[in-house]
Amino acid sequence: MMKTSIIGFPRIGAHRELKFAVEKYLKKQLSLNELVEEGKQIRKKNWLLQKDNDIDIIPSNDFSFYDGMLDTAVMLNVVPKRYKMLGLNDIDEYFAMARGYQNDAGDVKALMMKKWFNTNYHYMVPEFNDDTEIKLAAEKPLNEFREAQALGIKTKPVIVGPFTFLKLANFTGQKKMIDFADSIKKAYIDLLDKFSQLGPEWVQLDEPVLVTDLTVEEISLFVDIYRDVLKEKHGIKILCQTYFGDIRDCYETIKKLSFDGVGIDFVEGKNSLSLIEKNGFDADKVLFAGIINGKNIWRNHYKKTIGYIDELKKYAANIVLNTSCSLLHVPVTLENEHNIDAYKKYFSFAVEKLHELKELKIILRDTVFADTEEYKNNVELFKTQRYIPNKEVQSKIADLSDTDFERLPVRSEREKIQKREFNLPVLPTTTIGSFPQTKEVRDNRFAFRKKQINKEAYIKQNKKFIADCIQLQEEIGLDVLVHGEFERNDMVEYFGENLEGYIFTENAWVQSYGTRCVKPPVIWGDISRRQPITVDYITYAQSCTKKLVKGMLTGPITILNWSFPREDISLQESAFQIGLAIRDEVLDLEANGIKIIQIDEAALREKLPLRKADWHSEYLDWAIRAFKLVHSGVSAETQIHTHMCYSEFNDIIKDIDNMDADVITFEASRSDFTVVDALNAANFATEVGPGVYDIHSPRVPSVEEIENEIIGMLKKIPIDKLWINPDCGLKTRGVTETKASLKNLVCAVKNVRGRI
Repeated sequence: MMKTSIIGFPRIGAHRELKFAVEKYLKKQLSLNELVEEGKQIRKKNWLLQKDNDIDIIPSNDFSFYDGMLDTAVMLNVVPKRYKMLGLNDIDEYFAMARGYQNDAGDVKALMMKKWFNTNYHYMVPEFNDDTEIKLAAEKPLNEFREAQALGIKTKPVIVGPFTFLKLANFTGQKKMIDFADSIKKAYIDLLDKFSQLGPEWVQLDEPVLVTDLTVEEISLFVDIYRDVLKEKHGIKILCQTYFGDIRDCYETIKKLSFDGVGIDFVEGKNSLSLIEKNGFDADKVLFAGIINGKNIWRNHYKKTIGYIDELKKYAANIVLNTSCSLLHVPVTLENEHNIDAYKKYFSFAVEKLHELKELKIILRDTVFADTEEYKNNVELFKTQRYIPNKEVQSKIADLSDTDFERLPVRSEREKIQKREFNLPVLPTTTIGSFPQTKEVRDNRFAFRKKQINKEAYIKQNKKFIADCIQLQEEIGLDVLVHGEFERNDMVEYFGENLEGYIFTENAWVQSYGTRCVKPPVIWGDISRRQPITVDYITYAQSCTKKLVKGMLTGPITILNWSFPREDISLQESAFQIGLAIRDEVLDLEANGIKIIQIDEAALREKLPLRKADWHSEYLDWAIRAFKLVHSGVSAETQIHTHMCYSEFNDIIKDIDNMDADVITFEASRSDFTVVDALNAANFATEVGPGVYDIHSPRVPSVEEIENEIIGMLKKIPIDKLWINPDCGLKTRGVTETKASLKNLVCAVKNVRGRI
């Protein structure tokens, strides 16, 4: 009988218990013991859920108070001295690395933060200095194994693999990956030695970086590390777990190493099956087959999956049914959804994916599987028609031509026209869009949602927030203003709520980073705009000031990438449908006198294929066109902005330039402003605003700090091309720190202008 396993389970809790506990701890409203206990209760619930669903190989150490890569850095003693010098206890030092730290005792920035491969999850980037000493310094994986064992559950400890950890790290000195190979080997060998005294059957080492492009030297380093680590297994079975793609560059290499199991993604791994068909699979290894989609929320099609398993059986003697990746990327459970009963039968969140694994195990052990109730019910589900196609939308997509994707006149001509039109000072200042979502803002939205106030009262209060926000920005001295986005719960969900073809959940939260959770809407059918979405609020904001106010929209690629997409049509078609809907909004804003319109594409990089050879053919060509479709119809006098954050953009800078926006703002402060060098090297033609301070940290940057950042950028970016702004929206920040930070930003700009 086939066994079942998962790679990891969501750690936020069904009701976001972890988010609220951590935030209370950080506000000193919860003790350390209470925080630790909350984590323990979440882990217990997760393990028992898996046990109740007959999961055979249950993971541990997939829990984290903030991020798994950060946990691994602490475990391996990769803690930069600036944090150790703060003299904090272990947990506060941990949070200082994640969020930065600022008080009378010290002021340090947080570690860099980047997107986790092609997901909307963000990881903390380990930082290596030349004096970094890798050693086993914490025992979190061991402690959580013991914790599960005390509940009568023998788990599979899950740990970021040594190669992926090194490959994703930031090396700030002369030493590079290879210089730390021996010490990281020893640390993992020491860890396995300690595990040997506890007796797990399996230890899972996550090596997702194996699905990316690797050099010969990097593969050689992978082999060097594991050749030694695998000699010291101490009787433990070692699973090399990959996900998010196929392992075409190193399949043969992995075969030659003495792994006891290999986890392969058969959902996103488009070449995974052919690799096994061509090269076989060792009889002495266990194949952990990722056949349950860990990223999307649609029910598994059992007929297709069983056909896939039947093919794999020809080559692999031992198969474990597995998820394609960690279930961290989907909501916890459908049990908390009460308003989508007509749709729920089509959905599968994390708990429901456990049910699917259980049902597949039952079906596959039956010699006449087609007679099982589980199989027959699934077949009937996939026979039903899910939605009614929108023929008008489909006709518009079919009628698109090349002229719909090109804006005239060319950018260089538009730039001259806009500079005359706006007459802004050099180094114009602005923000990315959102302002703090205070308790009053949230209470107003909650009261409207619960029908405690009517729509008229809700809008009236939002307009008061907007007027106050405009006044605050004028007092601070910003040049281009925003309305603050007080009507928006989320930059994607808000637009989805105003588009046909979307459905919405109540509690389907997914962790994005740390305590930040998002609730992705679901694309159900063809997308179209019902009516103007933002025009009323934006035009009201503009009426409150003589300064320019930006219209704030979310772009089609970000809306698509931060939604749960359909699986019955291509991502390109969905992107073009959304693009046409947002295009209508852009043209309405322009018709109502809004001269600057920002169309955010924060998630442009997110779905970029992990193999460079696939970038254009499978994604960038149509993604860039979808953005251009949105703004190609506006006049030369209308300035189009976009924003991108928390991804590595350096290698697609030229493609970003080809989006043909007039101004692009980037996250830069938390990635050491490397994007500035890339802009300079690529002769970037678009005006740019690399973020001068990190908004994901509560620390307030000093005037001097921002001045230095601006002066540094001016050495690489022409002054007439440079805008000054924070690195992202201010929604998650407090009012006090926001005011202080923006005042320092404006003061720094004035100081720099005074020197010119």
